[in-house]
Amino acid sequence: MKFALGLIETVGFATAVSAADAALKAANVQLVGVERVIGVGGALGVTIHLNGDVGAVKSAVEAGKAEAEKVGRVVSAHVIPRSHTEVNEKLLPHFSFPEDAAAKAKAKKVTRRKRSQPAEPSENPSNDQMEDS
Repeated sequence: MKFALGLIETVGFATAVSAADAALKAANVQLVGVERVIGVGGALGVTIHLNGDVGAVKSAVEAGKAEAEKVGRVVSAHVIPRSHTEVNEKLLPHFSFPEDAAAKAKAKKVTRRKRSQPAEPSENPSNDQMEDS
């Protein structure tokens, strides 16, 4: 089955994150890649890559673009209904997430959570508890 490819190109990372969040919430699509480049005037250009079925990608790109325009500047947004295999196999892998990136990110999150858990309560009663006795 061929999927559609959706692209939202923004200026600034916060704008791209807002676009991705809205797009992923709007429809059943996957964030498959991110491209970051320093553009004209030293601004950070970020393009997010989404895929899924054609209707879902169209909805997601529309929602992502609308949200990004509230936050910052959208350079372009485009949907390719059935991208050619050459695009999928030769171009997109340069901007896609490594397959194990999600697993590594999840492992880091669990490790951080373990370190930041509150300490066990002390067995020594507080002064308030001692006065009540």
